Amino acid sequence: MTSVAFIGLGNMGGPMAANLVKAGFQVRAFDLAAEALETARAQGCDTAATAQAAAADADFVISMLPAGKHVRGLYMEGDAPLFDVIKAGALVIDCSTIDADTARQVAAAGAEKGIGFVDAPVSGGVGGAQAGTLTFIVGGSDVQFTQAQPVLQAMGKNIFHAGDHGAGQVAKVCNNMLLSILMAGTCEAINMGVKNGLNPAVLSEIMKQSSGGNWALNVYNPYPGVMENAPASKGYQGGFQVDLMIKDLGLAMDVSQQSAAAIPMGSAARALFTLHKAGGNGKLDFSSLLKLYQDKSE
Repeated sequence: MTSVAFIGLGNMGGPMAANLVKAGFQVRAFDLAAEALETARAQGCDTAATAQAAAADADFVISMLPAGKHVRGLYMEGDAPLFDVIKAGALVIDCSTIDADTARQVAAAGAEKGIGFVDAPVSGGVGGAQAGTLTFIVGGSDVQFTQAQPVLQAMGKNIFHAGDHGAGQVAKVCNNMLLSILMAGTCEAINMGVKNGLNPAVLSEIMKQSSGGNWALNVYNPYPGVMENAPASKGYQGGFQVDLMIKDLGLAMDVSQQSAAAIPMGSAARALFTLHKAGGNGKLDFSSLLKLYQDKSE
């Protein structure tokens, strides 16, 4: 049986690990949170006391971590970097959204020890992680992309090879910048309609079926009560945090500066989400940006 170490069992990583178990992989998981490990055990994962114990002898190592510093720290730095533990010939699949330079540095460090590495950030949200319908955006060699396929197919529906190491991260921040713009515009439009007496559910359906249709309207409506399973209807809990969107928009700013690519709308979206965070909303789902418009309209 193919063995997979899974490091990072948050809102996204936990369901992803569970889907690997369902697909027949032997999963040995680690997270700093005891509650996350308990949930993983209930879903059929073996658990380990340390990341090093999880990764030992694994055929694949998957990580889902908050930022580039955590990825560098896990694989390359400290007293017990994972690259000193992972066996030669294994493949690391890092599903974190981080800067492309870090992805390239970690890939190079792994290659020196005979360990493969791909950056494979995801899109599709918590719902996609639970349903096994995520999109994976992969940066790495052709051989590594082929090697990763069976594992990624157990967790996702759409798997793209964006290019060499780091390309997955560049494509991901382009996508998330666009998502932030779409969500900000969707919140603006729904708030304006409601302030003028429209029913938010009716307005959302009109826009879904018209030229304003977009992903936020289709599966992630920001107005409470319009879409039962969306974070907006659950107190803006359990989704993609404002803090993480701001982090991704910061990565987009770095890419834009490095390539002299103008991103005026991305910059505006970052300013809006930062203002929303300043109001104490950093831990809420990013669709809670609607609250910013509601507050400003009062």
